[in-house]
Parts: sequence; C-alpha cells; structure tokens
Amino acid sequence: MHKIFVNKRIELANTVPSEFYTDEKIYSLAKEKIFLKSWQWIDSNGINKKNQIIIPINILEDLINEPIILLKNNDEIKCYSNVCTHRGNILIENQCTLKKIVCNYHGRRFNLNGKFEFMPEFESVKNFPSINEDLKNLPLINWHGLFFVGINPNFELLPILNQIEKRISFLPLKKLKIKNDLSQDYFVNSHWAIYCDNFLEGFHVPYVHNGLNNVLDYKNYETEIYKNFNLQIGFSKNKEECFQFPKNHEDYGKKIAAFYYWIFPNIMLNIYPWGISLNVVCPIDMSKTKVLFRSYVLDSSKLNNGASEDLNRVELEDEKIVENVQKGINSSFYSSGRFSAKREKGVHHFHCLISQFLNLK
Repeated sequence: MHKIFVNKRIELANTVPSEFYTDEKIYSLAKEKIFLKSWQWIDSNGINKKNQIIIPINILEDLINEPIILLKNNDEIKCYSNVCTHRGNILIENQCTLKKIVCNYHGRRFNLNGKFEFMPEFESVKNFPSINEDLKNLPLINWHGLFFVGINPNFELLPILNQIEKRISFLPLKKLKIKNDLSQDYFVNSHWAIYCDNFLEGFHVPYVHNGLNNVLDYKNYETEIYKNFNLQIGFSKNKEECFQFPKNHEDYGKKIAAFYYWIFPNIMLNIYPWGISLNVVCPIDMSKTKVLFRSYVLDSSKLNNGASEDLNRVELEDEKIVENVQKGINSSFYSSGRFSAKREKGVHHFHCLISQFLNLK
C-alpha cells in the first residue's frame, strides 16, 4: 500500500486514488489515523434536563465502538472512559444515577470525578494505586446543547466552533431545541468518504437537485476554506427565503439562504434561518454508511422554506448519485480524477486532509 498523496494546488491535483475507497487496509488505517484523531458528536439524550445522571454511549459503534460515559453531577458535565482500569469490564450498561461507580466484576470503585477510590484484595500490590487507575477523562465540548467529544484529537474543535458562532452570532443559538420528529437516520450504500465528497461541492446541484437549483443562485455559490473545516455559502434567488443580517454583519445585504459548514472528517452543520440541521456521517463498512440527521430549531415558522424546503427529497437525490459513484469507483477503468478549481475546492480540501492525516506518523 503506497501513501495517499494529494497536491495542495488544486489546479494540479488529482483526487485520492480509488483504492482509498476500496482497500480494506486503508479503511482500517482511516479508523486509526483519522477517526481516532478527530472529534465526534454524541447524543446527549436530554442530559441538560437532569441534575444528576450517567449515560453510557458507544462512539461510532460500527467503526470505533469506543465506550464512554457522559456524567452530569449538578451543573458539571464530564466525559469518561466506560472501561474499568482493572480488567477492562464495561462499568455502566444503562442510564442511571449513582453516588459512586463500582465495577460489577471485581468491585473496583471510582468517584464521580473518575478518580480511583478502592479495590478489594489489593493490599499486597506494590506501587499501587497510580494515576493509571483513574478513568480516562476525555475532552468534551457543549456547544449550545450539541455535545462533541475528542477521543485523541490532534486538532482543537473549540476555535472552529467559535469561528462558526461568530459568523452566525445574530441567531439566538441559546434557544436551539432538538426537534425529534424532524430527525432521522439514513442508510446509504456507499463508502463514508464518497458521501462527504458529494456534500462538499455544489457543482452537482444543477444536475441532481432540480428543486434546490430553483432556489439557489448557483453562479454565486461560494466555498471558503479554513483549517480543518470549510464553509459553502448558498445564495438565494429569493430574498424572502434568506437570513436577515444586522447592518454590522459581514454578510449584510447578501441574499444567503444557507451556510453549509463541514468539520473534518464527518460532521456537517447546515445553518438555515430556522435553525441547524446537524448531519453526522458514520461508517458501517467500506460500502455502507449511516447518516444521522438531527434538527435543532430556532424558529419553526421558517421551516420548509428556501434551501431547506424538502431536506428529505434532497437527501434521497444525493443518496442515489452517491450509490452510483460507489458502484463506479470499483471499476478497473477508474483510478482518480481531476478537480474543478472553481467548483470543487471543498472536496480538494477534504482530500488534502485525508492525505495529511493518513501520512502522520
């Protein structure tokens, strides 16, 4: 297996080779080098409604399957490994309220700060206990009720979220509320990165999304590249379906219907006048992906308008084309392609990051 290399100059670059999507060893390497080094959204299960609760979660259960717990104790929420430091037993199997965490295998006890407290029958063990007996404390970010956890991240997420928030600060983000009837999971018969490739460009809109193309002003579609994330700006043909920017905002006077943010490797934050559609791309295997759609609403009166008029239809249209690419990517006559320097900046950025992360030692 040779290294994945993508030229940083888009006008000279080729896409990642097809083996990135088809080779089992590269798929496993992406787990180690990309997903274990990233941030992931986790479902908080309404943790903010409780004063004290412990919630077990498995991060990307079909790929990483990392067991963690979200632990709320009064106003403090933390994230710990859900694995006993003695023999690796899972500590918490169901949502519960406890004063102490006690392993049901050999009785090892931890306090609600993840600190080791007691272990029976260990009186004669030398150099014990050490800090290795404590539960691993994972970095956790609560961004207006959306929770993100870093397993062993090699970049910071908070500066990214702060930069996004600065752009959309005119929205009352503290009022975001999950709307479960507008949230669902989709299963797509494709490699996870093919789904991301498709999201990261508006190039296909006139060819795949007839309804969306009638709303968006395709000629003014923009992509902005940042470190470890990027932004696509969907301009609208109709002013009534746009954000109402304050006069001091950098986008004041522009007819913008949506901000499409993507955070490496698999998180999308689609910002609409009604709120946020969070999409998380979860690999199942090399040719199957689960995509979580979670709707966080600010103003329900603006739902089903403009660029977000029929998100389900747009999703199904995307799935059809993405699944066709999955079939074609296995062809013996395809190895890689070139980028449109004008329209595929986001895909090129993604492929550069894939190359960068996979080649890290």
